[in-house]
Amino acid sequence: MKAPFSSYLAGIEQPLQQLIDILSKEYEYVSALATDSPALAAVVRRGTQSVTTNSLTAERGIVIRVMNDGHYREYALNTFDPTDVEGTAKRIVSSLAAQDAILSKTVASIYATGAIPDEPDEVFYESEVQQLPEEADLDGLLGKLNGLYAQVTEENPDLLNFMLSVSSTHINKMFLSKHKHLKQSYVIAEVYAISVGMADGRVIPSYCADSGLCGLEIADRLPQLAKQSLAKLADLKKAEPIAPGEYDVIANPEVAGVIAHEAFGHGMEMDMFVKNRALAREKMGEKIASSLVTMHEGALCAQNVTSYAFDDEGTRAGDVIEIDHGILRNGICDALSAVRLGIQPTGNGKRQNFEHKVYTRMTNTLFDSGDSTLAEMISSISYGYLLEGISSGMEDPKHWGIQCILTLGREIRDGKLTGKVVSPIIMTGYVPDLLNSISMVSNDRGVYGSGYCGKGYKEFVKVSDGGPYLKMKARLG
Repeated sequence: MKAPFSSYLAGIEQPLQQLIDILSKEYEYVSALATDSPALAAVVRRGTQSVTTNSLTAERGIVIRVMNDGHYREYALNTFDPTDVEGTAKRIVSSLAAQDAILSKTVASIYATGAIPDEPDEVFYESEVQQLPEEADLDGLLGKLNGLYAQVTEENPDLLNFMLSVSSTHINKMFLSKHKHLKQSYVIAEVYAISVGMADGRVIPSYCADSGLCGLEIADRLPQLAKQSLAKLADLKKAEPIAPGEYDVIANPEVAGVIAHEAFGHGMEMDMFVKNRALAREKMGEKIASSLVTMHEGALCAQNVTSYAFDDEGTRAGDVIEIDHGILRNGICDALSAVRLGIQPTGNGKRQNFEHKVYTRMTNTLFDSGDSTLAEMISSISYGYLLEGISSGMEDPKHWGIQCILTLGREIRDGKLTGKVVSPIIMTGYVPDLLNSISMVSNDRGVYGSGYCGKGYKEFVKVSDGGPYLKMKARLG
């Protein structure tokens, strides 16, 4: 079925358009983003079960953006009375005037920016879904989780803990301006299975997750995730430390994704170009990776939790080729950064929620597939590792340094997996060195969206990333 567009947003569309018309008499540019996104998260673990609102993704509110003389301001509302549009407009104008008065008494200067283009556009998008979070059979959902929990813990009595989680959000967004009328409704979901065991006095967690542009039907994937989590835990229990050094490695699709995200994540967000905080700005048009490497970024280049029709500034979603056969071609940007840089926005303007400002943010970031098979890649390595699992990652956009903490590596000797496992693994390096060392790319691909990405120390949004298997040289420790 189609994910039905919010009746609340539909009900305030005309009054909100009236508000924009009134404010347009005061300001050169006016737009409104209205959101209504119900969400739930169900968790079962030892001694407890819960169903709560997913506070990271649930929201209902409106943000108004205005501009005069190159000065943009915003005003957020968590309530909106459609019968008092004139009063709301007066409060917005008064509040913004007070802000301007305070700003005039400081030493801060305004970063004057031209008007965001407001070309006529209409969108109405509803994604396909089977089970909406707001219509969940909570007893049935908890019964499914509890049944699987009981089965796993009975069959594995040595587990210290075991957790199952499923969450889903029905995202409804409406963007209105003088010439744009955009509405979208889509549902995202994710599931987790976490097994916790002990070996040699060490507590060892094993985490497996899945996600998609879907609803609570994703819970049907939990039995397979539980099996994967238990198998991974068994490997981690026997894992040995790795000897630091440079190795031939194969990154699995999940690890390829974190490399894509960290190597060309924030460094390709072009609000960083405006601030001269990204080395990538100086490298456009240069070869920075193997000719086997093509990298995409955009809401349209994959189907996962960040696949939408338009972004939070009313820009249509896109598919940007950041690296084309090793050549750095394009970055991604929000609408304001695009105006400042004199380029077109790419549909990457995202807010944590309606109370937060827009930044250029990643959506789906992934390597393109190649022509090799995993078997061919393994057989080509005399000594190295097949890398799996992600713990965390970070980058330095200014100097192109990268660090990824990986869960485990499977030893390869003479073209075969030996069964030996090492963990944990820290992969570090200079991004162009890492990407130029890629010598084989598999003909398949995976996309993963179970995590969040922060900008700086805050501003968390959903992202997904992935790619094929990649053979490369990497420094591990």
